[in-house]
Amino acid sequence: MSLARRQFMEMLAQGWTLRAACTALGIARATGQRWKNGYVVRSEGGTVKVVPPLEPLALRPISSRFLSEEERIQIADLASNGAGPTAIGAVLGRSPSTISRELRRNEHPTGQYRPFHAHSLAATRRRRVRPLKLAARPTLDAFVRSKLEQRWSPQQISRALKTAHPNDPTMQLATESIYVAIYRPSSGLLRGPAPSPLRTGRDHRRAHTRQIRAGRRFAQPMLSVHERGFDPADRTVAGHWEGDLIVGPHNRSAIGTLVERQTRYVRLLHLPAHNSSALHAALVRLLNELPPPLRRTLTWDQGTEMAKHLEITADTGTKIYFCDAASPWQRGSNENTNGLLRQYFPKSTNLAVHTPHDLARVESELNRRPRITLGDRTPADLFELLLASGNHPALQ
Repeated sequence: MSLARRQFMEMLAQGWTLRAACTALGIARATGQRWKNGYVVRSEGGTVKVVPPLEPLALRPISSRFLSEEERIQIADLASNGAGPTAIGAVLGRSPSTISRELRRNEHPTGQYRPFHAHSLAATRRRRVRPLKLAARPTLDAFVRSKLEQRWSPQQISRALKTAHPNDPTMQLATESIYVAIYRPSSGLLRGPAPSPLRTGRDHRRAHTRQIRAGRRFAQPMLSVHERGFDPADRTVAGHWEGDLIVGPHNRSAIGTLVERQTRYVRLLHLPAHNSSALHAALVRLLNELPPPLRRTLTWDQGTEMAKHLEITADTGTKIYFCDAASPWQRGSNENTNGLLRQYFPKSTNLAVHTPHDLARVESELNRRPRITLGDRTPADLFELLLASGNHPALQ
């Protein structure tokens, strides 16, 4: 392990954030993330090379029965000067067989003995990797695989197992256990060279970031989200929607996305063109299918596609509110949904090829997933209850 990498791991062990450690050492944050989390290299020929993360155990204090990093440095110096295992063992107070085994087991691929490489190998061997629970239970493994194919998240799968088998711990699985099975390169249980089964496509852990910007750029007249009349966390009343577009390359194609804030029910808009006229027609058609209590408000960003927002309000009775510029968290349900939709409609792909039937199929799949925020009920079930209710009460 190089000096910079060792310092990096020591700082993380002391509680430094990844960003702070990278800044202090003068390395790129992406480099620090690769050191901490490892990474995968895929060649055009289809071969995969997994570069493991740095081993934290290399920095953990260990029993004096084991060789320390300082002793390995001495071994390397003495061996380079021609000393044999007996002479080195006498200097270190170790058995000659210990030195001989160390030189043999931790030899570098170049044929040399390198102390930092040897110390990392020894620390890696100290790690006792427990067998995965999925490996011992084919029924559990099949269930997890099937739900991942349906684009369920590990958290949704874990909750579903607990609900289906409340009194059988052997058929329950923690969310982290599913992530471990996906991220552990050697497991081969959920993926091999194939892409990650996660909706994000992620095959390694990644730090969470948030970029906060402020500003306003939408011309009046408009209604601001701050005038909406209820707190962003208040979801007690049905009929309030959040919307946006997901767009294709060069903004030449788009799909409209709507989410009902209380039930998280998703509707997708097929847009023959990416302009305000197409969005106006699609929104009027969809909103007028709903009873007035279920189309109270719509919160959107300040995109030019909403240039006809006053006409939409006049045709549907739905008030349209706009978020602050560059503030997507003000319609967080819709932003989260758009992230889920990108697995069905990847970035840099032409969205115009998807038919209304394709959008309906995706709608159905999203709305039939259980949500933890809904008490493991599905958006479709809750929205159907609202439609069947005459007064649209708050959900309990």
